[in-house]
Amino acid sequence: MEFGWSEDQRHRYEQTLAATLDAFPGGNSPAFDRENWCTAGKLGLLGASLPVEYGGQGLGALDTALVFEAFGRGCLDTGLVFAAAAHLFACAMPIAEFGSATLRDRVLRALSCGDLVAGNAMTEADAGSDVAAMSTSAERVDGGYLLNGTKTFVSNGPVADVFVTYAVTDPEAGPFATTAFVVDATVPGVEIGTPLDKLGMDGCAASSVTFDRAPVPDDAVLGAPGQGAMVFQHSMSWERACLFALYLGVQDRLIEQSVRHVRARKQFGKRLAEFQSVSNRIVDMKLRVESARLLLYRTCWAHDAGEPTVLFAALSKLATSEAALAGATDAIQLFGYRGYLRDQGIEAALRDAVGGTIFSGTSDIQRQLIALEMGL
Repeated sequence: MEFGWSEDQRHRYEQTLAATLDAFPGGNSPAFDRENWCTAGKLGLLGASLPVEYGGQGLGALDTALVFEAFGRGCLDTGLVFAAAAHLFACAMPIAEFGSATLRDRVLRALSCGDLVAGNAMTEADAGSDVAAMSTSAERVDGGYLLNGTKTFVSNGPVADVFVTYAVTDPEAGPFATTAFVVDATVPGVEIGTPLDKLGMDGCAASSVTFDRAPVPDDAVLGAPGQGAMVFQHSMSWERACLFALYLGVQDRLIEQSVRHVRARKQFGKRLAEFQSVSNRIVDMKLRVESARLLLYRTCWAHDAGEPTVLFAALSKLATSEAALAGATDAIQLFGYRGYLRDQGIEAALRDAVGGTIFSGTSDIQRQLIALEMGL
């Protein structure tokens, strides 16, 4: 069993980290920034796992995760990193895998370089984790479909040029009831809601998207009609394996900041680092992130090897998201009132971490998946 990185992996990680630190020196953005988005495209971050022929790097899951780990560590705007990950894993990868040749030629290169922004339109008000309760429908017409319904909490929704969405095409078909579509944001019948006022991830805009008889041609169907669940599971496999690597990077950065702070800060005539309760807290932060890292790398390895990933992806997602939340809370305790102030950037990590325990399946949903995989 090999735990070391190859020379290429180490070089790619260090190169990505250095380029990210140089390109994104500021803190959290108050809103999505198109210039930063294009910069991420130029650095190859938006197309890390896309095929080379479409402008991507052609990386597997593990190498892609290392790229996003470096991106998350070097870029203080975690919302931007998350927006890029949602764009790539939930939208671009399903198009690369299941899109028609016409569709791939039309959008993939632009998605890879940042000329286009993709929005993941899956969640509905009454069908979050319960995807079987989806009400958005697609009516078959000559040459394509007409979509009707409303999606909510669409990542990149207010700024998206294209949406990957899912709709019921045959209510009686059980697991084959839904179909996946790619919809241009400018077609008639697409109405984008106002940006949601969220707790964190400010650099990733989100909104509702309503489809009112929005036309979608046949060549914009992903896979075949009725394969929506398969397309969605494919995107979740990439997302749960790779997206949460960004939180590993954020945690590495918080630990470094915390270590520097407790070495320099003195109270009661001693450095904070000399208090066992302080050092223990940082040890716990390190333990959680390294444990999560092993699970995430294990998931990516299985993905690249073509092995089942449901169990390890759920374990990894649960461990990484909960570690990010606990680690950010610990960092605020270590920094005291400084951590509570916005200008330190510590409190932003906490706000950004909360969403990680909710999107891509809540922590309780991950526990349910793990239990099912264990035969419980």
